[in-house]
Amino acid sequence: MAADPARSHGTTPPRPTGPEKVMATPATDTGTNPTELDQLIHGRVRLGIVSALAVHDRLSFTELKELLETSDGNLSAHARRLEEGEYLVCTKTFEGRVPHTEYRLTDRGRRALTQYLDHMEALIERVRDS
Repeated sequence: MAADPARSHGTTPPRPTGPEKVMATPATDTGTNPTELDQLIHGRVRLGIVSALAVHDRLSFTELKELLETSDGNLSAHARRLEEGEYLVCTKTFEGRVPHTEYRLTDRGRRALTQYLDHMEALIERVRDS
């Protein structure tokens, strides 16, 4: 067994080098701190729901599910969270004997999306300028 040259001379072996850790620096101006992003709409499905409803007056559960390519349970859970945050309104009716669920973005949800997009734009600009 070969002796470790660093140990045999009583010196500390060098630390292994690897990828540098990227430390986030706190933003000094408002709107560019990623930790301040609206977490209610930051996720893929929730942002997809809010974005889809921003360009469509209203969408059915089936239409949203197809647009976002997600499961019934996933869409339902995320839509419920947005509804609890008063970002969207859910209306349930029957067409004959078939239940029909429809979603609409509220003014609060529209403002939250606008703020989210402004925040992301500021964050992207800051990163590109650094």
